[in-house]
Amino acid sequence: MMTFAKHLGPIAICLLLAFTASPAAAACLGAQSAREAVSSGAARPLGSLAVSGKIVSAKLCRQNGRLVYILSVLSGGSVAKIIVDARSGQRIG
Repeated sequence: MMTFAKHLGPIAICLLLAFTASPAAAACLGAQSAREAVSSGAARPLGSLAVSGKIVSAKLCRQNGRLVYILSVLSGGSVAKIIVDARSGQRIG
């Protein structure tokens, strides 16, 4: 019982993030389109991104004419939403 209660907070955070709207003007790709973007070199593989913390949610989206990863990252007990250019891996938001 104690283990379940210990994980309830992070689970609640993940559920909240899953139902939070993405940043404006972002149209996220489906799984097949995301795989094609990575295999064609239009986007870096998610595992190649340098982030500080644990990625708990990731979406590959088209925003303002370019591909971006919208990530929810757990670090130090809190979750932050960050945006990374999918081609360069640079954090842009």
